[in-house]
Amino acid sequence: MAPPSFASAAALDALGNPTRREMLQLLGDSPRTVGELAEAFPISRPAVSKHLRVLEEAGLVRHATEGTRNIYELDLGGFEAARRWLDGFWDQALARFKLLAENTAPGAKR
Repeated sequence: MAPPSFASAAALDALGNPTRREMLQLLGDSPRTVGELAEAFPISRPAVSKHLRVLEEAGLVRHATEGTRNIYELDLGGFEAARRWLDGFWDQALARFKLLAENTAPGAKR
C-alpha cells in the first residue's frame, strides 16, 4: 500500500483531533462564522481559529470573508483525497483476506 498522499495525510491528521471532528460536524449542518463555532466549544476564540487553520490546510474546510467575518464551510476535496486512500487500503486488505480465506479453507490446495 502506498503511503497516503500529502492531501490525504493532512486530512487524516486533522481528523485525529476530536474538537476538529466536532467542528466538521457543525459545519456539515451549515456554514458558520468563527464566532458561532467559538460559542459551541469551551475553548478560546484563537484556539478555534487555530483548529480551523489546520482544517483549511488539510483541505477539509474553506472560508469566505464577508466584511470582518470569516465564514467557514466544508470543502469536500480533502475528504475525497482521504477517502481515495482509505478505499485503496480496504481494497488491499480485502484482497489479502480473500487470499487467506481461500488458502486456509478446508480442501484448499497447499
